[in-house]
Amino acid sequence: MRTRLLVFISVVLVAVCAVMALTTVFAQRAYLLGNLDDRVTNAAERSLGGASLHPDLTQDLTFLNESGHPAGMLAARLGADGTVLAAATVGQDAPPQNLSATQIASLKGIEADGGLHTRTVPGLGTYRFTALGNNGVRVLTGLPMDDVQDMIGGLVVVEAVVAAAGLTVAGCVCAVVIRRQLRPLGRVAATAVEVSHAPLCRGEVTGLTRVPERDTDPGSEAGQVGAALNRMIDHVESSLAERQRSEERMRRSEERMRRFLADASHELRTPLASIAGYAELMNRGTDRIEPGLAWRRVTAESARMTGLVEDLLLLARLDEGRPLQSAEVDLAALVAEAVWDARAAGSGHDWQLELCLDEAPLVLGDEARLHQVVANLLANARVHTPVGTSVVAVVEAGRGMCAVRVRDDGPGIPPDLLPTVFERFTRADASRARATAGSGAGLGLAIVAAITAAHGGHIDVHSEPGRTEFTVELPLTGDTGADTLTWSPRVSVR
Repeated sequence: MRTRLLVFISVVLVAVCAVMALTTVFAQRAYLLGNLDDRVTNAAERSLGGASLHPDLTQDLTFLNESGHPAGMLAARLGADGTVLAAATVGQDAPPQNLSATQIASLKGIEADGGLHTRTVPGLGTYRFTALGNNGVRVLTGLPMDDVQDMIGGLVVVEAVVAAAGLTVAGCVCAVVIRRQLRPLGRVAATAVEVSHAPLCRGEVTGLTRVPERDTDPGSEAGQVGAALNRMIDHVESSLAERQRSEERMRRSEERMRRFLADASHELRTPLASIAGYAELMNRGTDRIEPGLAWRRVTAESARMTGLVEDLLLLARLDEGRPLQSAEVDLAALVAEAVWDARAAGSGHDWQLELCLDEAPLVLGDEARLHQVVANLLANARVHTPVGTSVVAVVEAGRGMCAVRVRDDGPGIPPDLLPTVFERFTRADASRARATAGSGAGLGLAIVAAITAAHGGHIDVHSEPGRTEFTVELPLTGDTGADTLTWSPRVSVR
């Protein structure tokens, strides 16, 4: 680009200089020729006046002896047919010199019509001629063009030298300016080359090089290219980062799926193995095991397997987005019933219920599933805390939202388990063997999160030793006023 620009500018400058020089030369030549023509015409009129004094002397050139004629002037008497009868030149401080036959021959063909002609006279040079006639007297007069030609030649030489010097200086300046102005574009190209060498095929985002800030000025073309390249690099990096995040999410999803299948297979295999074992013992004879005990164990394992399958089916339905039953649900009454049920199941805990209601706690949803949410949270607190732990269920309603909080003062959730506490088959004991007989398969909190999300709500947990709180937030129906409440807005039940 630098070479093409320099060549193009140089050609343009040469063309401009040539046009200007030719215009100057032609204008100067026209001016000098006009001035010379005026002098030739004046000299011819003067010569005609001198020759008219002796019209009968057709070869008389005595008028050339008069003073005031310019040196080198050529004058001649013409006949009626245009032939040169006599011709001579005026010398510097010397008498007129007659022309030779060869010189006279070069003057043929010039008519006495006042027109201007240019002829080259052998031995004398180039002349500008005109011929005038009056009352039968015809005079040819000419002046040398040496001065005009010398001046034009000198002007051409001067203009050529000046143009050559000017073009050389202009070319050097243009080369420097072009190189300096295209430096930003060169830096942009270098950045593009460096980015093209980055291992983008592996999808690694390693901090791609950017065009410097000084080369991204929108006021220049190179700056616009630099800014556009930076935007493209930003898009490339964001796309690569998004692809990495997608791949990471896919990898984690695959890992969770494999773990889910392994855990589900294990959880289903355990009761199936128990059922198969008791059936095998019964086949070997009743002397090996009491039939009633075997039947009770088979029933218990069947119920356990049925519950696990139902939980998995529920999660599958929620993942598919299947619609739930929709009706107006009173969360205060629902939580109160769940607390009474939990008190019956875990009498060793201190169960409490608090109602902090500024609005009616009415939400739109599936009452059975919402009851399952609260029951799972209370069961989670009962199973994972020691006897004597206080468990408080709080219902709050106000500003268009209803919050159900389940708080206990147990040992808390391990910090490394908090980020995955709502994932499926997450248990405090990382092994598949249960630490306690009452621990579940790790689906309770996953079901709570899925049901809450299906109702357009949100669940959160905060835990530290001595305080663990799960919070479920659901939108209120918004069409029932506070005047329909049939309970005190602030109630605490123990």
